[in-house]
Amino acid sequence: MRLDRTVNKSRSVALVALLGGLVLAGCNRQAPPPARPAPQVSTVTIQPQKITLTTQLPGRTSAFRIAEIRPQVSGLILKRLFTEGSEVKAGQVLYQIDPAPFQAALDNARAALGRAEANLFSIRSRAERYKELLADKAVSQQDYDDAAAALKQIQADIESWNAQVDTARINLGYTKVTAPISGYIGKSSVTDGAMVTAYQPTALATIQQTDPIYADVPQSTTELLRVKRRLQEGRLRNEETGQNKVRLILEDGSTYPPEGTLQFSDISVDPSTGSVILRTVFPNPKGMLLPGMFVRVAVKEGVEEKAILVPQQGVSRDPKGAPYAMIVDAEGKVGLRMLTLDREIGDKWLVAAGLAPGDQVIVEGLQVLQMLRPGTPVTVKATPFKEGETTPASAPRSATEAK
Repeated sequence: MRLDRTVNKSRSVALVALLGGLVLAGCNRQAPPPARPAPQVSTVTIQPQKITLTTQLPGRTSAFRIAEIRPQVSGLILKRLFTEGSEVKAGQVLYQIDPAPFQAALDNARAALGRAEANLFSIRSRAERYKELLADKAVSQQDYDDAAAALKQIQADIESWNAQVDTARINLGYTKVTAPISGYIGKSSVTDGAMVTAYQPTALATIQQTDPIYADVPQSTTELLRVKRRLQEGRLRNEETGQNKVRLILEDGSTYPPEGTLQFSDISVDPSTGSVILRTVFPNPKGMLLPGMFVRVAVKEGVEEKAILVPQQGVSRDPKGAPYAMIVDAEGKVGLRMLTLDREIGDKWLVAAGLAPGDQVIVEGLQVLQMLRPGTPVTVKATPFKEGETTPASAPRSATEAK
């Protein structure tokens, strides 16, 4: 009996130890972690906008008018009458050619004209008198014919000498080489005492009129066809007023204050570049623009009535460089939209395809979402997104890089 008590006691101790171990194990087990909250994001709702599309084309300025100064008579340059690099006016005398031989030629022609006019009276009187005598048979027909011929000869001589007087007067005037246009004159190719010849190939100087001034820019035929196609499809329309107004961007990035005018588009394509030349003209009263400057001209393409713009920080790119945007769908989950971008407009992208009005594009919180997949639930922040206060998720690309 004592042995049975000992066995029962041992069993009781073991049972107590087992229960104690189970209790301790239950106490040491950790509680399950709480569910992770849905990431918070900020969104913008896509709303179509009316915008005027422009394209910036690079080009160079050129003078409105260029005049190469050449002498119209041969002679000796007595004096240069302008300052190189200065502004000259139309009609201003630039060079003085020695007028002495041309003055002598004019005087000689005038003297010959006077001599011919002096003989005209007597020869005309003789012809008229012979005509009266011929009726009475007092002179022969031959005598009258000789007198009439002499009259016509002297009249022709007078006309010839009149023409020579005019020619000599014109040549004398050409000894003063004048400016045909107003503008800025460059350096002189001759000095005082130089001999020049009429219509020589080398210009004495060159005058350039820079107010107004041209800006010639090439536009590719691909871009030209794209714009025309969009106009035909109705995606773009021309403005009623101001369609031919253009803006000029200088080399330092600043905008030239006065607006210019699109004058014309060339009618032929340059086969070496595959582009046409657009000629624009700008006022240049202060002479800020010089011929040959590199500029960019903002040309209006037209008005897009329902343009879709998205902030640049709302657009990312996959490893292949294709642009995409993350949206929040109606169920509050993340969705992926592959985009076709048209161009950069300020701090936004113009989207050609991939988004629709009413889409909620995520513009904040993309750093967290890049580790998640589409379909992940998210929470949209109640505070409205303010553009320009966040750092873009990906570096913006230029309009020429948009796909």
